[in-house]
Amino acid sequence: MAEVKVPTLGESIVEATIGQWLKNEGDAVESGETIVELETDKVNVEVIAEESGVLTSIAKQAGDTVAIGDTIAVIQAGSAPAASTAAPAPAAEAPKPEAPKAAAPSTTAGSAPAKAPVPPVASGVRATPSVRRAALEQGVDLTQVQSGRVELAHLQAAQQAAKPTPAAAQPAAQAAGTERPDEERVRMTRRRITIAKRLVEAQHTAAMLTTFNEVDMSAVMDVRKRRKDAFKDKHGVGLGFMSFFTKAVVGALKQFPRLNAEIQGDDMIIKHHYDIGIAVATEGGLVVPVVRGADRLTFADIEREIASLAARARDNKLGVEDLQGGTFTITNGGTFGSLMSTPILNAPQVGILGMHGIQQRPVAVNGQVEIRPMMYIALSYDHRIVDGSEAVRFLVAVKQMIEDPESLLIEG
Repeated sequence: MAEVKVPTLGESIVEATIGQWLKNEGDAVESGETIVELETDKVNVEVIAEESGVLTSIAKQAGDTVAIGDTIAVIQAGSAPAASTAAPAPAAEAPKPEAPKAAAPSTTAGSAPAKAPVPPVASGVRATPSVRRAALEQGVDLTQVQSGRVELAHLQAAQQAAKPTPAAAQPAAQAAGTERPDEERVRMTRRRITIAKRLVEAQHTAAMLTTFNEVDMSAVMDVRKRRKDAFKDKHGVGLGFMSFFTKAVVGALKQFPRLNAEIQGDDMIIKHHYDIGIAVATEGGLVVPVVRGADRLTFADIEREIASLAARARDNKLGVEDLQGGTFTITNGGTFGSLMSTPILNAPQVGILGMHGIQQRPVAVNGQVEIRPMMYIALSYDHRIVDGSEAVRFLVAVKQMIEDPESLLIEG
């Protein structure tokens, strides 16, 4: 018998959520076969069977929270019993109970059913016998109906007023935790819960501000147009915008090093290595894998690394080490059509650059109005250690290097 335990998941990860069982109780499993997926706040982890046998019991179900070392299943040596092919005998049909006989109405032959007795007239109330009878059946107190002679319409109004309105009833149902028929309750994944907590923490703990600028993308687009085919033939990867911006960010960080830092207590840890996080959207939420040593990489190296990290992120193949240790982050909302946004800091980092969509806009060039491909860029920064002037000049440095790509060979 072998117990399946939650493995060590990586630095700072102490618990996980059972994501999906790939095997059921009673299934045969082979050594090295994946039997369950665990969700952590960083990556998904596959748990494999260390021995062959039969999965005899599952201790934790999908959605349960587990800690490192917890036993989540048991594998028994041997093989699964063969399924019986004999069809089960049909169950004997239970006798149907006889329907109860309806009681005959107690009326005399040829006479109409007896009417309910008419209640006495309340003092000071004028109403016909039919109205008094209806009031008795509906539980309406005639003395509370403020109208000289009580008619059936008055009873209906009084009864309607006593009913709760749908608008009043709805909050009570929601307070009880129930949903309307056209609503759905979906449990958030551990990654989504962690993303939510960290974004709120970033806004509560950092003095976050954002500054904006715009970049003329003409020069970069011209380089890509002239070089993209030869670049792909030589390096086997496309020449995208992200490598230009990564190089520009590295160049600007060298000029303004406090944007490549973090706060620890009363100290600033200023980093002279450039590990740039690249935000990637996946089905499970946003992840930020890190391009290590971006200052030492060529354009082709950066494009290859970003493509590899993005593919592994979407396939849930990233390791914890791929997500740790970033010093600055770049996010590109332009791939989804965003023209302007305020990116939120990726704590404990103190700076994040937001790229946006490229749009043809009229701009003034040497006294003339021209149509140029323009992009808004945004820098969110922690004002606790980064001054506004630094942030503005950092963004201007990025703008100038993108508009003059040759300078990237020197500054980046």
